[in-house]
Amino acid sequence: MVAPLSAWPWENLGTLKYLLYGPFLAKVLYSMVSEDTQKDSWCLHMLIICALRGLIYQLWSSYSNMLFLTRNRRVFQQGIDFKQIDREWDWDNFIILQAFLASMACYSFPFIGNLPLWNTRGFIYALVLHMGVSEPLYYWIHRYFHADSLFNHYHSLHHASVVPQTSTAGIATFLEHLILSLLIGIPILGPSLIGSGSTSMIYVYVLSFDFLRCLGHSNVEVVPHQIFEAFPVLKYLLYTPTYHSLHHTEMGTNFCLFMPLYDSLGKTLNNKSWELHKKISSAAGQNGRAPDFVFLAHGVDMISAMHAPFVFRSFNSLPFTTKLFLLPMWPCCFLVMLAMWAWSKTFLMTFYNLRGRLLQTWAVPRFGFQYFIPFAREGINNHIEEAILKADRLGVKVLSLAALNKNEALNGGGTLFVEKHPDLRVQVVHGNTLTAAVILNEIPRDVKEVFLTGATSKLGRAIALYLCRRKVQVLMLTQSRERFQNIQKEVPMECQNFLVHVTKYQAAQNCKTWIVGKWIKTRDQSWAPPGTHFHQFVIPSIFALRSDCTYGNLAAMKLPDDVEGLGSCEFILERGVVHACHAGGVVHLLEGWTHHELGAIDVDRIDLVWEAAIKHGFKLLV
Repeated sequence: MVAPLSAWPWENLGTLKYLLYGPFLAKVLYSMVSEDTQKDSWCLHMLIICALRGLIYQLWSSYSNMLFLTRNRRVFQQGIDFKQIDREWDWDNFIILQAFLASMACYSFPFIGNLPLWNTRGFIYALVLHMGVSEPLYYWIHRYFHADSLFNHYHSLHHASVVPQTSTAGIATFLEHLILSLLIGIPILGPSLIGSGSTSMIYVYVLSFDFLRCLGHSNVEVVPHQIFEAFPVLKYLLYTPTYHSLHHTEMGTNFCLFMPLYDSLGKTLNNKSWELHKKISSAAGQNGRAPDFVFLAHGVDMISAMHAPFVFRSFNSLPFTTKLFLLPMWPCCFLVMLAMWAWSKTFLMTFYNLRGRLLQTWAVPRFGFQYFIPFAREGINNHIEEAILKADRLGVKVLSLAALNKNEALNGGGTLFVEKHPDLRVQVVHGNTLTAAVILNEIPRDVKEVFLTGATSKLGRAIALYLCRRKVQVLMLTQSRERFQNIQKEVPMECQNFLVHVTKYQAAQNCKTWIVGKWIKTRDQSWAPPGTHFHQFVIPSIFALRSDCTYGNLAAMKLPDDVEGLGSCEFILERGVVHACHAGGVVHLLEGWTHHELGAIDVDRIDLVWEAAIKHGFKLLV
């Protein structure tokens, strides 16, 4: 049975809960139409404050997840997983609750809607009430909620998040936020009731409260330890992210709201608080643990760039799809793109752990279309080279290149960097061997004929050679007779007749297995017979235009079940799924192979790499 007041009244509404702001908006619009703007001005202030509160949480969330800025300041080094993200999905419920409680206060005390803009005494009274009333009340109530019964029914939800995030600050039960709302209301209502309140006081107090809550839950130590050494009294007046993190690991300590003074008075101060804070703060400028593996990714387009984990954490935890709320942000993203193009370096996007190995995703600050601009190639290659050399300096064991970062026309599939730096210790891999293996293992064993586009590319060549050895007839679409013959010469004499050179899509009108490695137009798909399945290794994916055909995804594999700290989806892929070239680099690491995997795919290694992937727990998508 659910404990009383533990569930939120609107928890089943999903995103429709935001319609609860509708009455406030309706009041504002009605006042504007009736030209009585003073009467319901508090409704406008309410909407503005709610928007600003959400913005504060979003900005803190973005900053704390900018791993390229914060990785050496993190209190907990492990990543957050999908379970925590889902648990904290409705973190902003308390903003709605407090908006309604504030509206009740405005109706009960109409003068609140007509407060002056500024009153200095009100700020002083609010500060005194917060420090002398709200802080100690919160401290004792918080301790009480750690008693077995209340903790199990109410407070355990908040502590289920081991790694604090700004969203964690908002995760609590309905009863807990009712009590917290009353504590917030004391420093606001008190000065207002004695005639010293002001509109600016309400804004400053509420937004400062949220700012400090986000600070403590950010998991990023931003408070320099030198300030406490210079002014020791500040240790007892302002908590730090490190200080609050100890409450999540050693729950019998550090109960304060913002002021450790009350923990000191209540004998619940963790004696490691300042020592640990100094250690983390001092290490902020130093390099942390070197990753074992790096996947060097890139952007696809400006809309998908907003799928980055430091933009919207919840959106990034789902496969990418274009959403309407992204479109108004396009101009801002365009400006960021120009800035990144001019100044940005490779940056850390995500990380996760697999069997004690630290695996990271770095990103080159470039978008898909830029890879096809001739004058941009040198700059892109410089970024990729810089990332490889940085990985080499850090001691990274394997670096895997994402699709366009290993473009043959760009850098010879990565061989440019290895030839330029022959003494690299980091193993640079394209991962295409496993990509080919995934595509080949998706093809049913009873298939006797396939149609292959992009047939003379690295992947196309390997797929064609492998299938003809398996006695499968391959219709290789290419306009170059010479390229076809060069590939045919690599096939044993007894299998050469299984490779068939074709120059038109009409040749595949009776073939139900298409392997697409080059973009095909709508009219080209029309030549496929009903019931055709389109396997593909083309970027971007082809459009699913035929309702009488089926379409495969880009080659990808599900990560092993023992992956930890993964909370991001890789572009359009499902949770826990990565592109095959990404998986190929991880397998390269786990197997301890010491060679670069670049250039043409070694067809003899396809089965070897596939078996290694399966051995380590990677799974083919069903």
